[in-house]
Amino acid sequence: MELGNPIITTLVGLVVFYIGLKMFSGGMKSMGNLDHLSYFTHNTVYMFFGGIIMTLLWQSSSLSTTAIIALVASGAVPLPAAIAAVLGANIGTTGTIWIAGFLVSDGMPQGITRHIALAHTGVNLIMAFTLLPFVKQIANFLSKF
Repeated sequence: MELGNPIITTLVGLVVFYIGLKMFSGGMKSMGNLDHLSYFTHNTVYMFFGGIIMTLLWQSSSLSTTAIIALVASGAVPLPAAIAAVLGANIGTTGTIWIAGFLVSDGMPQGITRHIALAHTGVNLIMAFTLLPFVKQIANFLSKF
């Protein structure tokens, strides 16, 4: 669909995107009672890998983070597990770069594109593996605000 003006097209796309995120968030908040998943949702390692998988499947760390925030707001996921899931979502978003390189373009990213992808992946991996052991302490600190 072409609206003519690229600025209008971009703004309409952003509005539709945020309306969709708002609706998605409301739907996730209504899932407040997930007792049958409590072993998964209360385990930081599982939530970390869940964040990676969610982002790879949805190809959107924004959508993953929105879902995680909504689940925390509904009480279905404790804060330490949510922090681990967000760290996983950051790694998942780097995975989409590599998957897109394999599936969409001509294979592995090359040149400066590969350097950017490696930097993005490396920084997110270092951050995640540095912070993951401390998610409970981070959650305790954030709970003070």
